[in-house]
Amino acid sequence: MRTPVFTGSCPALVTPFDENGNIDYGVFGTLIDSQIAAGVDAVCVCGTTGESATMSIREHIAAVEFCVKRVDHRVKVIAGAGSNDTSAAVYLSQHAEDSGADALLHVTPYYNKASQTGLIKHYEYIADRTQLPIILYNVPGRTGVSFTAETYRILSANPKINGVKEASGNFSLLAHTRYLCPEDFYIWSGNDDQVVPMMALGAQGVISVASNIIPEVMVEMSHLCLDNDFAAASKLQIQYMDLIDALFCEVNPIPVKTAMNLMGMQAGPLRLPLCEMSEKNLAVLRACMERCGLLN
Repeated sequence: MRTPVFTGSCPALVTPFDENGNIDYGVFGTLIDSQIAAGVDAVCVCGTTGESATMSIREHIAAVEFCVKRVDHRVKVIAGAGSNDTSAAVYLSQHAEDSGADALLHVTPYYNKASQTGLIKHYEYIADRTQLPIILYNVPGRTGVSFTAETYRILSANPKINGVKEASGNFSLLAHTRYLCPEDFYIWSGNDDQVVPMMALGAQGVISVASNIIPEVMVEMSHLCLDNDFAAASKLQIQYMDLIDALFCEVNPIPVKTAMNLMGMQAGPLRLPLCEMSEKNLAVLRACMERCGLLN
């Protein structure tokens, strides 16, 4: 029987850049340390929030290696390795495995709009070429394709596929997946605004954008759910809804990096084609942060 890669809260780490556009490893190390000090259960490097789509292969591999070394077995490290090119996904997976990562996060191939059969072949091909557990990542709003519950059922038969980060917002898909798949095919929320309801349907926790600025809150929320205290967890979910909404008022990770910079966390600039927030949305974000006591 498979065991979940982690339970609880895992930040989808941003990748800090310096003024010249290079990865700022000093800030990156501080960010990793602060998340672990806040009690997170795992960290995810080079995911969507980490701007992996704008990173070169060399940068991607170096960022994963740095994260693994910095974490030094304190928590699990999940390495983003997804691609719309199956061979590239294998390459990133094998390098993450060589670096000492604990698991892989594989987004559905974007732009290609693969069929369900294509998705199955893609993931089975990758699973045959790595020893690490794989977390699927379903985010059709960004990739243009979604898993079906039946495809999850087929992929769940592969012992290396540990489960899925579900960011479709489709609770019917979640319920059908729980019905069709075995109990050891695990689900994590990929949406910070849906942690409690997803965990009420059996999710194991969250891979969180908001954790970059409120790690303790996301840890507490997810752990209350794991303890079956959904009433208290719901209060936290509702209390931070406006902040979480503000973190997605423009495409991720624009708002969260902006918030980190407002807090003096030196996340640095975004890489094109991502750019600065509009003044209108910046004012909304700032007001929500002030209400939550994140700004002096």
